[in-house]
Amino acid sequence: MADSFSKKENRNKKAKAKEDKAQKMRERKLNNNKGKSLEDMLAYVDENGNISDSPPRENRKAEIDSKDIQIGATPRPPEDPIRTGIVNFFNTSKGFGFITDDKSKESIFFHINQVSEPIKERDKVSFTRERGTKGYNAVDVKKVGSGAKNAL
Repeated sequence: MADSFSKKENRNKKAKAKEDKAQKMRERKLNNNKGKSLEDMLAYVDENGNISDSPPRENRKAEIDSKDIQIGATPRPPEDPIRTGIVNFFNTSKGFGFITDDKSKESIFFHINQVSEPIKERDKVSFTRERGTKGYNAVDVKKVGSGAKNAL
């Protein structure tokens, strides 16, 4: 029985695809890069960041003393632990308040247990900042002057 035209065409297409695949495989074997030496695969970067195939010249290297290298953040000068501020809110019945820091202008919480003498709103106070769970707390709160007239 004779094959139809479309069957012959499909068979020829498959044979052609198989031949093309074999040809591509032969080309890959001829052009593969697996046989290159290490020197052929290396690339060098010069002092300007340009890539080249030749190593940089040795005479351009600068000697650096290891004592001149600093690793890490630049150290800050120590901060004065005693700060000043103005009491902008104080609830005597609940025993807490807030101080506006003169330096950072942030509101810092304090509790009546940290106060050494009686204070009221708008009093100028000195205190020490201490890191708490919800931000900074003022500890060792002491009255400094007669009060700030222009505050708030």
